[in-house]
Amino acid sequence: MNCKETCCKKDIPQMMEISDVVSEGKDQKSFFFKHSMECRPGQFIMVWVPGIDEKPMAVSYHSKNEFAFTCHSIGKATKAMLNMKKGDKLGIRGPYGNSFSEKKDACVVAGGIGIASVSTLIDALKNPIVIYGARSKDLLVYTKRFRNMMITTDDGSFGRKGYTTDVLDEVLSKNKKIKQVYACGPEIMMKKVLEICNRHKVECEASVERYMSCGFGICGKCMVDDRIVCMDGPIFSSKQLNTLKEFGNFARLRSGRKVNLKDYHSVH
Repeated sequence: MNCKETCCKKDIPQMMEISDVVSEGKDQKSFFFKHSMECRPGQFIMVWVPGIDEKPMAVSYHSKNEFAFTCHSIGKATKAMLNMKKGDKLGIRGPYGNSFSEKKDACVVAGGIGIASVSTLIDALKNPIVIYGARSKDLLVYTKRFRNMMITTDDGSFGRKGYTTDVLDEVLSKNKKIKQVYACGPEIMMKKVLEICNRHKVECEASVERYMSCGFGICGKCMVDDRIVCMDGPIFSSKQLNTLKEFGNFARLRSGRKVNLKDYHSVH
Protein backbone atom coordinates (compact mmCIF):
# COMPACT_ATOMS: atom_id res chain seq x y z
CA MET A 1 0.00 0.00 0.00
CA ASN A 2 1.50 3.36 -0.99
CA CYS A 3 1.53 6.54 1.11
CA LYS A 4 -1.45 8.07 -0.72
CA GLU A 5 -3.59 4.99 -0.10
CA THR A 6 -2.55 4.90 3.58
CA CYS A 7 -3.47 8.57 4.08
CA CYS A 8 -6.83 8.12 2.38
CA LYS A 9 -7.63 5.12 4.55
CA LYS A 10 -6.77 7.08 7.70
CA ASP A 11 -9.04 9.95 6.64
CA ILE A 12 -12.14 7.81 6.06
CA PRO A 13 -14.14 6.97 9.22
CA GLN A 14 -14.06 3.27 10.11
CA MET A 15 -17.19 2.10 11.89
CA MET A 16 -15.98 0.49 15.12
CA GLU A 17 -17.96 -1.34 17.76
CA ILE A 18 -17.75 -0.06 21.31
CA SER A 19 -16.28 -2.88 23.42
CA ASP A 20 -16.80 -1.22 26.80
CA VAL A 21 -18.12 1.96 28.39
CA VAL A 22 -16.73 3.25 31.70
CA SER A 23 -18.33 6.05 33.69
CA GLU A 24 -15.63 8.44 34.85
CA GLY A 25 -17.07 11.63 36.38
CA LYS A 26 -20.29 13.62 36.09
CA ASP A 27 -21.43 13.49 32.44
CA GLN A 28 -18.09 11.91 31.48
CA LYS A 29 -17.47 8.44 30.05
CA SER A 30 -14.66 6.51 28.38
CA PHE A 31 -15.41 4.46 25.26
CA PHE A 32 -13.16 1.49 24.50
CA PHE A 33 -12.49 -0.22 21.18
CA LYS A 34 -10.76 -3.57 20.60
CA HIS A 35 -8.69 -2.28 17.69
CA SER A 36 -4.99 -1.67 17.23
CA MET A 37 -3.93 1.87 16.43
CA GLU A 38 -0.48 3.41 16.10
CA CYS A 39 -0.80 6.47 18.28
CA ARG A 40 1.65 8.64 20.23
CA PRO A 41 0.82 10.56 23.44
CA GLY A 42 -0.93 13.81 22.58
CA GLN A 43 -2.43 12.77 19.25
CA PHE A 44 -6.19 12.85 18.65
CA ILE A 45 -8.87 11.08 16.61
CA MET A 46 -12.02 12.32 14.90
CA VAL A 47 -15.15 10.59 16.23
CA TRP A 48 -18.26 10.56 14.02
CA VAL A 49 -21.77 10.14 15.38
CA PRO A 50 -23.75 9.29 12.21
CA GLY A 51 -26.44 11.84 11.44
CA ILE A 52 -25.26 14.26 14.13
CA ASP A 53 -21.66 15.51 13.97
CA GLU A 54 -17.97 14.64 14.17
CA LYS A 55 -15.71 15.76 17.03
CA PRO A 56 -11.98 15.60 17.87
CA MET A 57 -11.18 13.43 20.87
CA ALA A 58 -7.90 12.73 22.62
CA VAL A 59 -6.81 9.10 22.76
CA SER A 60 -7.02 8.65 26.53
CA TYR A 61 -6.16 4.93 26.83
CA HIS A 62 -3.84 3.08 24.49
CA SER A 63 -2.37 -0.42 24.35
CA LYS A 64 -1.34 -2.83 21.62
CA ASN A 65 -4.85 -4.04 20.79
CA GLU A 66 -7.12 -1.46 22.41
CA PHE A 67 -7.70 2.28 22.61
CA ALA A 68 -10.27 4.61 24.13
CA PHE A 69 -11.36 8.22 24.25
CA THR A 70 -12.98 10.03 27.16
CA CYS A 71 -15.95 12.26 26.45
CA HIS A 72 -17.53 15.08 28.47
CA SER A 73 -21.13 15.80 27.52
CA ILE A 74 -21.30 19.43 26.37
CA GLY A 75 -22.99 19.72 22.98
CA LYS A 76 -25.33 17.72 20.75
CA ALA A 77 -22.73 15.19 19.55
CA THR A 78 -21.16 14.52 22.95
CA LYS A 79 -24.59 14.16 24.57
CA ALA A 80 -25.43 11.54 21.95
CA MET A 81 -22.17 9.73 22.70
CA LEU A 82 -22.96 9.52 26.39
CA ASN A 83 -26.20 7.68 25.55
CA MET A 84 -24.32 5.01 23.59
CA LYS A 85 -23.54 1.61 25.05
CA LYS A 86 -21.43 -1.48 24.50
CA GLY A 87 -22.10 -2.92 21.02
CA ASP A 88 -23.02 0.43 19.44
CA LYS A 89 -20.81 1.77 16.68
CA LEU A 90 -18.98 5.04 16.08
CA GLY A 91 -16.95 6.25 13.10
CA ILE A 92 -13.27 6.65 13.95
CA ARG A 93 -10.55 8.20 11.81
CA GLY A 94 -7.00 9.25 12.58
CA PRO A 95 -4.87 9.62 14.59
CA TYR A 96 -3.90 13.18 13.75
CA GLY A 97 -1.49 15.84 14.95
CA ASN A 98 1.90 15.78 16.60
CA SER A 99 2.82 14.41 20.01
CA PHE A 100 4.47 15.28 23.32
CA SER A 101 8.25 15.02 23.59
CA GLU A 102 8.23 12.51 26.52
CA LYS A 103 11.16 13.92 28.51
CA LYS A 104 12.27 12.82 31.97
CA ASP A 105 12.13 14.94 35.14
CA ALA A 106 8.68 16.15 34.14
CA CYS A 107 5.59 17.65 35.69
CA VAL A 108 2.17 17.22 34.08
CA VAL A 109 -0.56 19.80 34.73
CA ALA A 110 -4.15 19.03 33.75
CA GLY A 111 -7.45 20.82 34.20
CA GLY A 112 -10.89 19.23 33.83
CA ILE A 113 -11.30 16.81 30.93
CA GLY A 114 -7.94 18.07 29.66
CA ILE A 115 -6.38 15.21 31.60
CA ALA A 116 -7.59 12.90 28.80
CA SER A 117 -5.06 14.53 26.45
CA VAL A 118 -2.13 13.88 28.81
CA SER A 119 -3.21 10.51 30.23
CA THR A 120 -1.22 8.34 27.81
CA LEU A 121 1.73 10.70 28.32
CA ILE A 122 1.54 10.04 32.07
CA ASP A 123 1.47 6.32 31.27
CA ALA A 124 4.59 6.69 29.10
CA LEU A 125 6.64 8.83 31.49
CA LYS A 126 8.45 7.36 34.45
CA ASN A 127 6.77 8.62 37.61
CA PRO A 128 6.06 12.25 36.64
CA ILE A 129 4.65 14.75 39.10
CA VAL A 130 0.96 15.13 38.23
CA ILE A 131 -1.06 18.20 39.21
CA TYR A 132 -4.74 17.86 38.36
CA GLY A 133 -7.70 20.09 39.04
CA ALA A 134 -11.42 20.52 38.37
CA ARG A 135 -14.20 22.80 39.47
CA SER A 136 -15.55 20.23 41.94
CA LYS A 137 -15.13 16.61 43.11
CA ASP A 138 -17.86 15.21 40.83
CA LEU A 139 -16.00 16.44 37.72
CA LEU A 140 -12.74 14.65 38.54
CA VAL A 141 -11.77 11.61 36.44
CA TYR A 142 -9.01 8.96 36.67
CA THR A 143 -8.54 9.53 40.42
CA LYS A 144 -7.68 5.84 40.89
CA ARG A 145 -5.76 5.48 37.64
CA PHE A 146 -2.67 7.49 38.53
CA ARG A 147 -0.76 7.36 41.79
CA ASN A 148 0.39 10.35 43.81
CA MET A 149 -1.64 12.98 41.99
CA MET A 150 -1.76 16.42 43.56
CA ILE A 151 -5.46 17.27 43.18
CA THR A 152 -7.16 20.64 43.50
CA THR A 153 -10.79 21.71 43.24
CA ASP A 154 -12.07 25.24 42.89
CA ASP A 155 -14.65 24.71 45.64
CA GLY A 156 -12.47 22.60 47.95
CA SER A 157 -14.77 19.56 47.70
CA PHE A 158 -11.75 17.28 47.12
CA GLY A 159 -8.03 17.70 47.61
CA ARG A 160 -6.65 21.18 47.99
CA LYS A 161 -8.92 24.18 47.46
CA GLY A 162 -7.52 26.38 44.73
CA TYR A 163 -5.91 26.14 41.34
CA THR A 164 -3.41 23.85 39.64
CA THR A 165 -1.28 26.85 38.69
CA ASP A 166 -0.75 27.80 42.35
CA VAL A 167 0.52 24.28 43.05
CA LEU A 168 2.74 24.33 39.95
CA ASP A 169 4.37 27.59 41.05
CA GLU A 170 5.12 26.06 44.45
CA VAL A 171 6.45 22.82 42.96
CA LEU A 172 8.80 24.60 40.54
CA SER A 173 10.03 26.85 43.36
CA LYS A 174 10.94 23.85 45.51
CA ASN A 175 11.96 21.21 42.95
CA LYS A 176 14.76 22.44 40.71
CA LYS A 177 15.12 19.00 39.09
CA ILE A 178 12.02 19.54 36.94
CA LYS A 179 13.12 20.34 33.40
CA GLN A 180 9.83 19.96 31.52
CA VAL A 181 6.17 20.82 32.14
CA TYR A 182 3.30 19.41 30.06
CA ALA A 183 -0.18 20.93 30.19
CA CYS A 184 -3.73 20.55 28.94
CA GLY A 185 -6.90 22.15 30.20
CA PRO A 186 -8.76 25.45 29.95
CA GLU A 187 -6.67 27.88 27.92
CA ILE A 188 -6.68 30.49 30.67
CA MET A 189 -5.01 27.83 32.87
CA MET A 190 -2.45 26.91 30.19
CA LYS A 191 -1.62 30.58 29.60
CA LYS A 192 -0.86 30.88 33.31
CA VAL A 193 1.20 27.66 33.20
CA LEU A 194 3.26 29.17 30.38
CA GLU A 195 3.86 32.37 32.35
CA ILE A 196 4.98 30.37 35.41
CA CYS A 197 7.31 28.22 33.32
CA ASN A 198 8.79 31.33 31.68
CA ARG A 199 9.46 32.81 35.09
CA HIS A 200 11.15 29.63 36.35
CA LYS A 201 12.99 29.11 33.04
CA VAL A 202 11.44 25.65 32.56
CA GLU A 203 10.38 24.31 29.16
CA CYS A 204 6.66 23.80 28.59
CA GLU A 205 4.50 21.95 26.07
CA ALA A 206 0.73 22.49 25.90
CA SER A 207 -2.06 20.69 24.06
CA VAL A 208 -4.13 23.44 22.45
CA GLU A 209 -7.86 22.92 21.78
CA ARG A 210 -9.70 24.56 18.89
CA TYR A 211 -12.83 23.85 16.85
CA MET A 212 -12.01 21.27 14.15
CA SER A 213 -14.06 20.12 11.19
CA CYS A 214 -11.49 18.14 9.22
CA GLY A 215 -8.43 17.16 11.25
CA PHE A 216 -5.99 17.53 8.37
CA GLY A 217 -5.66 21.25 7.60
CA ILE A 218 -8.45 21.92 5.10
CA CYS A 219 -11.14 23.89 6.94
CA GLY A 220 -8.87 26.45 8.64
CA LYS A 221 -11.16 26.80 11.66
CA CYS A 222 -8.52 25.64 14.15
CA MET A 223 -6.04 28.41 13.31
CA VAL A 224 -4.04 30.10 16.07
CA ASP A 225 -2.25 33.03 14.44
CA ASP A 226 -0.70 31.40 11.36
CA ARG A 227 -0.57 27.89 12.86
CA ILE A 228 -3.02 25.10 12.00
CA VAL A 229 -3.67 23.29 15.27
CA CYS A 230 -4.67 19.95 13.72
CA MET A 231 -1.43 19.81 11.71
CA ASP A 232 1.14 22.05 13.42
CA GLY A 233 -0.21 20.95 16.82
CA PRO A 234 -2.11 20.21 18.92
CA ILE A 235 1.12 20.18 20.95
CA PHE A 236 3.05 23.46 21.01
CA SER A 237 6.30 24.24 22.82
CA SER A 238 6.82 27.24 25.08
CA LYS A 239 8.98 28.80 22.36
CA GLN A 240 6.04 28.57 19.94
CA LEU A 241 3.39 29.58 22.49
CA ASN A 242 5.30 32.71 23.42
CA THR A 243 4.97 33.93 19.82
CA LEU A 244 1.24 33.18 19.43
CA LYS A 245 -0.73 36.38 20.13
CA GLU A 246 -4.08 34.57 19.89
CA PHE A 247 -3.15 31.94 22.50
CA GLY A 248 -5.10 32.75 25.65
CA ASN A 249 -7.06 35.46 23.84
CA PHE A 250 -8.92 34.40 20.67
CA ALA A 251 -10.38 31.36 18.88
CA ARG A 252 -12.65 30.71 15.89
CA LEU A 253 -16.26 29.56 15.81
CA ARG A 254 -17.74 26.90 13.51
CA SER A 255 -18.24 29.67 10.93
CA GLY A 256 -14.56 30.58 11.10
CA ARG A 257 -15.22 33.96 12.73
CA LYS A 258 -12.62 34.97 15.31
CA VAL A 259 -13.96 35.78 18.78
CA ASN A 260 -12.52 36.16 22.26
CA LEU A 261 -12.14 32.97 24.33
CA LYS A 262 -15.09 33.78 26.59
CA ASP A 263 -17.47 33.98 23.63
CA TYR A 264 -15.87 30.91 22.04
CA HIS A 265 -16.50 28.75 25.09
CA SER A 266 -20.03 30.09 25.56
CA VAL A 267 -20.92 28.77 22.09
CA HIS A 268 -18.54 25.83 21.53
